[in-house]
Amino acid sequence: MNGQSLSPLTEKLKLLQQIIPEAFTEDKIDWEKLRTTLGEDINFANERYVLNWAGKSDAFRLMQQPTSRTLIPVRDESINFDETENIFIEGDNLDVLKILQKSYFGKIKMIYIDPPYNTGNDSFIYSDRFAENKTEYQKRVGDKDDKGYVTNEGVYWKNSRENGQYHSNWLNMMMPRLYLARTLLKDDGVIFVSIDDNEVHNLRLLMNEIFGEENFVSQIAWRRTDNQPNIGLTARVKEYILIFAKNYAELTLGRLPLSESALKEYRYEDECGAKFRRGILLHKTRGRHYYTVTTKSGNILNGPWMISEEKFKELDENKGIYWTSGGDEQPYSKIYLKDSKGAIPNDFWGIEYGTNQRASLEVEALFNKRYFDFPKPVSLIKTLINVGIIDDNDIVLDFFAGSGTTAHAVMQLNKEDDGNRKYILVQMPEPCDEKSEAFKAGYKTIADIAKERIRRAGKKIQSEIEAESKKKEAELNFDNAENRPLEIDTGFKVFHLSESNFKEWRQPEAYTTEALAEQLKLFIDPVAENANLQNMVYELLLKSGKDLNVNIETCNGYHLIEGNELAFILEKVDEQIITEVLTKQPKKVIALDRIFKGNDQLKTNTALQMKDAGVEFKTI
Repeated sequence: MNGQSLSPLTEKLKLLQQIIPEAFTEDKIDWEKLRTTLGEDINFANERYVLNWAGKSDAFRLMQQPTSRTLIPVRDESINFDETENIFIEGDNLDVLKILQKSYFGKIKMIYIDPPYNTGNDSFIYSDRFAENKTEYQKRVGDKDDKGYVTNEGVYWKNSRENGQYHSNWLNMMMPRLYLARTLLKDDGVIFVSIDDNEVHNLRLLMNEIFGEENFVSQIAWRRTDNQPNIGLTARVKEYILIFAKNYAELTLGRLPLSESALKEYRYEDECGAKFRRGILLHKTRGRHYYTVTTKSGNILNGPWMISEEKFKELDENKGIYWTSGGDEQPYSKIYLKDSKGAIPNDFWGIEYGTNQRASLEVEALFNKRYFDFPKPVSLIKTLINVGIIDDNDIVLDFFAGSGTTAHAVMQLNKEDDGNRKYILVQMPEPCDEKSEAFKAGYKTIADIAKERIRRAGKKIQSEIEAESKKKEAELNFDNAENRPLEIDTGFKVFHLSESNFKEWRQPEAYTTEALAEQLKLFIDPVAENANLQNMVYELLLKSGKDLNVNIETCNGYHLIEGNELAFILEKVDEQIITEVLTKQPKKVIALDRIFKGNDQLKTNTALQMKDAGVEFKTI
């Protein structure tokens, strides 16, 4: 506080910085970045402190381009589709993140991603080529094998160190995805990103730009291996986890369980057997309070004390003071183990949080074969979730899902504390190497392995719950709430990224009467040739801003969404259906124009009835 009145300009700039942190550099507005963010002409000519690379402006444009694609449900790959709230999406995460914007804007509490590390040896999974149009893109990704799987030559390419834009390519891939991810976070949300030495320096700068340097939380060093490699000039045994908040002022992080050494400090017991450790009350340099305390043996202590005299007397009256015995009597406060909230996370995590080797064994235990070389351990992701999520009803998003460790960790953690956390995983259908054990076992893509891992992990967790339930049943003690059987969600809905169920308007090659007439003719029925009812329902859900877990009630000729929030009339229509829909009092009704079959009177009457009932009515 400086005694001065608030500056309206300063407050507005602070508000703008919260909304668009990427437009600020060293707490000052960067007009070039602001124009870029808002889609204006981009020019990074001025000399100033800024992270810049080849293709950055194109990456901005790519991020801002809307997508017409959608998500379609795949029930036969799902587990307990109608009841589960967990989601697995197969497809390019850039398009998926764009699709999720309307439905999940500001709803995700925690994001964890383990993106490509840009080692120079790995295939670059996400090849965003800025210059090509949609036709060229579709032609390229149309390179598929006889089973319909995209080949490596289609969308996957190696980003080798010999490439002149080695780091730029990686940054161009990461930047739009991180921008879109940030908008999905709650105001008190947090993102964790795993990375190694290859790009940690660039990632830190990139996230400073996107999230704002003031929202940096920590850079954790994690020892990833049990072994000591004997190659190179120095042995690399660690990776990093960068942590950024959506809004640092709103963020609260969870605590970690106390370590064995910390627990040993609670070696004292009171008369009731409660464990406590000693807290310092007398301190020569940090003490700020002076008053006299007389010990039981008559010695006088003058301070300086860490607490006030009133607080000391209060503790003493409530048996909150521990006195040492012997000639040198000293008072200490009693800090009870039962009151501990855990340990604040530090920025170095050792092998107690898991290693790559142990993670490989976790996957191997589920499949009886080793399909992944460097997955993340379940214990590491569980710890991150405990740190990032306080409310156990929140959502974890992982859009570089890999082997599906995040889903496994969420389910395992829910089992351990009876939580209700949900996950959304996104994974590109990256082809497995045809020489790999996974491919030989029938898993054509990384997404296939991830889905099967989640199925097997869920089945294992359910088996453990059932075994524990039988044990409790034998004890015949279900009156105790702690002994009731757990109900953990181990299912998941599968969605595939797909082309829209509705035709996309495309500019005719020539603006002639014939060309325009032909284009209009195509849109007499805007429904795409391969569309089906279920897929249209989910596409309209997403485009209406509803999430993928809303309640969908299938009725006679229409669908009700989330009670009376929405109604879709997509199959047929008559006066009886309209009357029935109106009795449900929906806020909005969407109908296909083609189901009126040219009956303009029925369509007009329907629109009037909806208007009279105060219902928003739209036809497609």
